[in-house]
Amino acid sequence: MKAQTQRQLRKLHHYVGVFFAPAILFFALSGAVQTFRLGEEKGWGGTPPAALVWMTSVHKDQALPRARAEKPAARPEAAKAPRGDGDRADDRRRAPRGPSPLPLKIFVVLLALGLTLSTALGLTIALTNRATRRMSILLVIAGTVLPLLLLVV
Repeated sequence: MKAQTQRQLRKLHHYVGVFFAPAILFFALSGAVQTFRLGEEKGWGGTPPAALVWMTSVHKDQALPRARAEKPAARPEAAKAPRGDGDRADDRRRAPRGPSPLPLKIFVVLLALGLTLSTALGLTIALTNRATRRMSILLVIAGTVLPLLLLVV
């Protein structure tokens, strides 16, 4: 490959990386939060912090969180239904368990941390290069503002 082509590819890589760096950081961190369901009541053991709910909603639904509706009351017919031999709780107790998801969850969190660190290092390198600093700053701002505008529009 020619030297000029390599320079052009490095420049393109630089600009694309700097533009998408804010989104990469956001999705890496919000993915790590979702791995342990920290944006949901069952993962937190109660009401999770609003920031975590916001992050997981944007990550999963690409939308701001909606006001939560109250859970509907249990139907009286369901409570009166006779319990047969095929009770779900019994089925769960008898079902063989698969491998523990914890090792993969730990790996996913380490992956998110590695991606966050790599992106932060890339931004540091990009913003310390005097020749491209102004354009890099503009691209970081654009890469932050554009997704936020798309989220609320």
